[in-house]
Amino acid sequence: MNSEASYHLRRQVLWGLLLIGLGVAFLLDQLDIYEVDRLWHYAPLLLVVAGINQTIGYPSAREFVGGLWTVFIGLWLFALFEGLFGLTWSNSWPLFIIVGGIGMAVRPIAERRFNRKGDSHGQ
Repeated sequence: MNSEASYHLRRQVLWGLLLIGLGVAFLLDQLDIYEVDRLWHYAPLLLVVAGINQTIGYPSAREFVGGLWTVFIGLWLFALFEGLFGLTWSNSWPLFIIVGGIGMAVRPIAERRFNRKGDSHGQ
């Protein structure tokens, strides 16, 4: 199985498992066994998992950088919701500039590392 087919299989399995977990959580909530409301502040961590999945065995540098962005946004939202490091909606915007610069620096390195041609178009 080539790298791209493996990547898409893993991605489909991940989303399937996430749907199963979501369904189980809603079922437990409906049966009054567990309150799903307690889990919602962890929802941004699903973005982190999805982003990590996107960066492992990635078919292109673009997918890798996209995965890094997804991880960053998940961690950023989690930090905001939990009040970590004193971050708020209004004081954390410079992080996007920093991560944007990191993405711009990492993408050419990833493109050269994986020698993917036709992958240099804009994001």
